[in-house]
Amino acid sequence: MRIHSKQIIAEKRAEVLVVGSGSAGAATAIAAAKTGADTLLVERYGFMGGVSTQVLDTFYGFYTPGSSPRKIVGGVPDLVVDALKKRGAMLIRPNTYGAGDGVTYDPETLKMVWESLALEAGVRLLFHTFVMDVLMEGARVAGVVAATKRGWFEIRADCIVDATGDADVAAWSGAPYEGPDEGPVQSLTTTFRMTGVDDARARAVRKDALHALLAQAAESGKYDLPRREGSIHITPYPGVMATNMTRVGDVDATDPEQLTRAEVEGRRQAMEYARFLRDFVPGYEHAFLTDFSNQIGVRESRRIRGVYRLTKEDVLAARKFDDAIAQCGAPIEEHHSGRDTHWEYLPEGATYDIPYRCLLPQLVEGLLVAGRCLSAEHDAHASVRSMGQCMAMGQAAGAAAALSCQGETLPHALPVDTLRERLAGMGAVL
Repeated sequence: MRIHSKQIIAEKRAEVLVVGSGSAGAATAIAAAKTGADTLLVERYGFMGGVSTQVLDTFYGFYTPGSSPRKIVGGVPDLVVDALKKRGAMLIRPNTYGAGDGVTYDPETLKMVWESLALEAGVRLLFHTFVMDVLMEGARVAGVVAATKRGWFEIRADCIVDATGDADVAAWSGAPYEGPDEGPVQSLTTTFRMTGVDDARARAVRKDALHALLAQAAESGKYDLPRREGSIHITPYPGVMATNMTRVGDVDATDPEQLTRAEVEGRRQAMEYARFLRDFVPGYEHAFLTDFSNQIGVRESRRIRGVYRLTKEDVLAARKFDDAIAQCGAPIEEHHSGRDTHWEYLPEGATYDIPYRCLLPQLVEGLLVAGRCLSAEHDAHASVRSMGQCMAMGQAAGAAAALSCQGETLPHALPVDTLRERLAGMGAVL
């Protein structure tokens, strides 16, 4: 048997390298390019968006919950929403769980919106490329090694942003992190859409009524429904409803064998929930499941140990920080492995700050993180992981990376006032 060793077939160079193009990574790349950096975005799939185009169809975190919603995310995220609006592919949707109004959109349109905004900003895109390792120069992350169909690439950069969601780059570089071995992580969800729905009758079914029907079906013994309080909501298109109902718990999403089993289980559950909807819920009698999420939705895996670690107390006390780069008003929304979801709310209309230090890993240099792999406790993470905040963090990480390159400094040494001034100029809400 012949075994081929790793052979670098090409080398690439950028000032800012962004690994992963979910809502955090996409915003990172756009912000970095708009700040003037030569920016390369590496993505393992053939499109941008991550969870925003593969799993979900709603941006949460743009607005504070409560009776007087206040918009707390701006800048690059506004460009995304405006582009969706121009295409007639979004709507503002009230949330019945107290998470604030959501921006519901068509995921297929969003794929093109992310690409258009990135290319207009000058981002270089590299799809179908899987980052596998890091290149270190002492304590500094100097680049990555990526696998492609043509072989292995070596990509070097002045500054790197890990937006993988799973903190892959940070973990490989030796930065400390927390994960499933240190405590519980949130459950996973396979979303799906139902088409052929009678909109008027379906929308008349309120949350409590839906939950009562879920309990009734499960207690009959004829339906396997692990989660009893899932949701189904309108989309920009008539007759189409989107779900967030399944629950696959106790999974380490960085383990491919566990993740494979979760994918299979998630689709099995989706079919069962679709059967429940047709059999029990008015308006769904003639509806059918049209598509699963491209992959199962992962809420939590690795979280870095950063220069600062956001805590549950920070969230519930609506704490402010001198190095704030974004705001969040979302409640703690913990999807544990049980039948329900645990909620804890901030005071009415309040927000807390996300510190820049939560994006800076300990022990390594030249690296930032953005998105759900930020430095936060499990409970705090259950609030700050909303896509609105992931975009805001990405915007901050991208601007910080570009400014670091321009100032010939490292992200850890970047003056936070310089970063905040740049973010304010981009339209961020600080």
